[in-house]
Amino acid sequence: MKIGLLSDTHSYLDDRILTLLQGSDEIWHAGDFGTAAVSEQLAQVAPVKGVYGNIDAGDVRALHPKNLRFTYNGLDVLMTHIGGYPGRYAPEVRALIKENPPGLFICGHSHILKVMQDPKHVNLLHLNPGAAGKHGFHQMRTMMRFEVHEGKVQHLQVIELGKRA
Repeated sequence: MKIGLLSDTHSYLDDRILTLLQGSDEIWHAGDFGTAAVSEQLAQVAPVKGVYGNIDAGDVRALHPKNLRFTYNGLDVLMTHIGGYPGRYAPEVRALIKENPPGLFICGHSHILKVMQDPKHVNLLHLNPGAAGKHGFHQMRTMMRFEVHEGKVQHLQVIELGKRA
């Protein structure tokens, strides 16, 4: 099952992003869509799972929750926008992970791409796809693609989309 993962589009989607997402079984968005139109455009490519971010208004919040927990092809996934990372989780996320660690934790917000194992939870992989949009301090726009097979993330690709400006 092929997944396209992005975050922090801030109302910006270009044709390159949409082309790279072609062939995805699902698209996951870790918040700060910017507008519901971004979610709607993505849904024309593949089904969308997402969470709202701190800049998202009522139109996006009506479509996507703050936190999303689901199982996908045997993988337990937890997604939120402001989540931190291993060793520095946001308090709400730290409690959720301590109570019941997922196999994959996804967040956005920082605009900093991260792929890392949680040393305290050996079976927990943390992903932050960075920022696919043009708003923010990041220099390079990024996203990810990967496959989920029998509960494991495989063939993870980090994709650079070009400079922010």
